[in-house]
Amino acid sequence: MRIGALTVLFVSITFAVDVSAQSDELSPDVDGEKVILRVKVPSELAAREVEALYRSTVCTSVAYDMDGNPYKRDGYRQLDVQTVREGDTNVLRTELPVDRGGRCRWRLSNVTFGIRYGETSQFGESVVPGGGGGVIVLFDESNSPGSGSAIEVEGDVDIRPDYYPWLSERFIGGYRKAAYLATSRSPYVRYLALSARRVNFEPVLHSDYLVRSVGPKIKRKGNHAIFHYSDGSSSTEGGGEPSFRRLQEIRKAAELESAK
Repeated sequence: MRIGALTVLFVSITFAVDVSAQSDELSPDVDGEKVILRVKVPSELAAREVEALYRSTVCTSVAYDMDGNPYKRDGYRQLDVQTVREGDTNVLRTELPVDRGGRCRWRLSNVTFGIRYGETSQFGESVVPGGGGGVIVLFDESNSPGSGSAIEVEGDVDIRPDYYPWLSERFIGGYRKAAYLATSRSPYVRYLALSARRVNFEPVLHSDYLVRSVGPKIKRKGNHAIFHYSDGSSSTEGGGEPSFRRLQEIRKAAELESAK
């Protein structure tokens, strides 16, 4: 499997209503080609909803760029997709038809899924679930949710990312204490897999390596959140998120030490 990087750029802002939503319903061929998505959910976490986006180059609408110039935009449909548990396991399975037919010739463009904290009582009282743990797999090169770069994959997709618990305490704009998932890319890890027909997602949660952050109480230039890592070190981080590199280093050093 070759992995590289593809940068997805957005050069316009759209203001159009999806008029294609008023046309043909999606009508998949039950015997047609499918993408099989399997998500293995760690016991401490919950699955995010699976959302599939279908795109049509037949049923289009008009949108406008930043200069007010009109251009033709593909039609699209966003669907919440049901998952099925595989037996008594913690694996959730989803089957996504590649073609959903109709006059608009709807075709699968991307799927969004992932994991998150659902239960947060282990972090103390008044802790709410935060973000992180999101994944987007793109099956075409059209503009997609979010922005930034996507990891390019040939063939099927096997995703086994590392995640770390992140307990964030903020004061400015109202007090909030939330449990996030920290990983290498946030808030979504993105993959471009033009020919994939199987997507396997098996996240690894390193729950013993909690990072805590405490935000400033006064909004002032130079005031930043302080991150407290599990090895006793502390630092401020650019971008307001914990250093994934630092989290990896701490865990691997601890694992080497315990192996001696």
